[in-house]
Formats: sequence, structure tokens, C-alpha cells
Amino acid sequence: MLKLYEEHAKKPHPPKIPGITKKTARFLKLKSAWYLLTHDTEKLFLRYVLKHPVRYLLPLLKSLFKKHTFTIDKDFYLYNIKEPMEVLQEHGVFVLGFSYCQKPLDCPSGRFTDTCIHDSSHPVCKQCFICQACETAPPKTRLLFIPTVHYIGEKLLELREIYPAKDITFLITACELTLKMFADWGNMAGLRGIGVRLDGRICNTMKAFELSEKGIKPGRTIVLDDTQKRILFLLEKHPLHKKEETTLPC
Repeated sequence: MLKLYEEHAKKPHPPKIPGITKKTARFLKLKSAWYLLTHDTEKLFLRYVLKHPVRYLLPLLKSLFKKHTFTIDKDFYLYNIKEPMEVLQEHGVFVLGFSYCQKPLDCPSGRFTDTCIHDSSHPVCKQCFICQACETAPPKTRLLFIPTVHYIGEKLLELREIYPAKDITFLITACELTLKMFADWGNMAGLRGIGVRLDGRICNTMKAFELSEKGIKPGRTIVLDDTQKRILFLLEKHPLHKKEETTLPC
């Protein structure tokens, strides 16, 4: 039976707030496109998308005109897959990512950073679900600790450039607003995977989201206990574990 860390087993239920306010939900596709383009300080759009317009622009346009670009399975948002087990690909590239706002307030690596020591002997890490998930993940997993949406976009586009023919699958935590805002951009890159909806002190307005993108996030988000179990189950069942075992010397 999967063991949850004490912090999550003992904490009270998070406050029930809407994932996205009604005002924020209006014209969300336009808002997300405008935000990505106007805050693209690293010129991701120019460096990747315009470099390969056929590869990226056509899928993006198709996705923008789709009403539904993902399906929802409890706290799992499924992108280009029909059920969660499809992320478990033996010969592909597997990405496991966590939003920085999920880190403990006293994280030894800092909160608004793209680093994480995930050291189970550290008193803070051993109570953090991120550490537990990283230790459960299979070998060769690409671990990402995400301070901004442009950061995750850049890392995923880099992987697509390095492995143009490989199946890139992901399991990434984010607030509901982010999962809905940037679904089209994941479809643009031809990615398949699971976005895990965070609970707790989430961003459910554009103003809160923009502040969090600057590291202004005093509250902490969490993955609910039942969802933790689902994540750990997938990580334990990943075929890359078996692949590593078969390559070990006798």
C-alpha cells in the first residue's frame, strides 16, 4: 500500500475555492495567447515556432479552434491520451514536472527556482510529496521544477527539437487555470500526457497568476491524497523501471 508522508496525512482539507473565476474564464484562449506572446522575453516563439512553422503553427491553429482540447479524469487532465496509463511508454521520453508553488515554504532549494535537491534524509524534503515522487520515478525521467510557464514551454520545446521522432509524454502539476490556459501550446508541440490539478492556495485569476509568475506566491498548493496515490501508482508501474533492471550486470 502506498505510504503518504505525514504532512499530507495530517493536514486539514484545503479551502474550497473555484479553480477559475467566471470573469477569468471568459475568452481564456485569447488571454493565454496574449500573455504568452507579450511575456516571451526569451523569444521562444521566434526561436522554435517560426523556425518550424509547419510543425508547430498548423497544430496550434487546429487546437485553438477546438472547443475541448483535453479530457478530465478527476484531478487528471488528459492531453492527447484516452487514459492515464498511456503515459507509460518504454521507448519514449518521460517528463515529470512540479509547479514551484507546490514546494514547502522552507524548501532548502528555495521556492521560486528551477532546482530541487529532493533528499529524503533532509527534514523538509522527507515531508514533501515532490521528494517522494522523484524517488519513485523511473531512471532517465526528465525532472522539471517549474517557476514560470515560459520555462516549461522552453524545456518541452527543447526536448521536441532533440527528439523529433520520439513520443514525449509528461506528468506535470499545475493549477486549473494554467492547465486550461496552455493546453493549446502542448498540442502545438505534439505532446501527450497528464496535467495534475493542484488544490490549496491556487491562482484562479489572471492577476494572481501574473504575480505568481514573478515569484509572489505566499500560499502553498498541494496534491490531494487520492491524487498522490494515483501519481505514485503510475510512477511505480512505468516500464522504464524494468528496462533499467534488464541492463544491470550479473
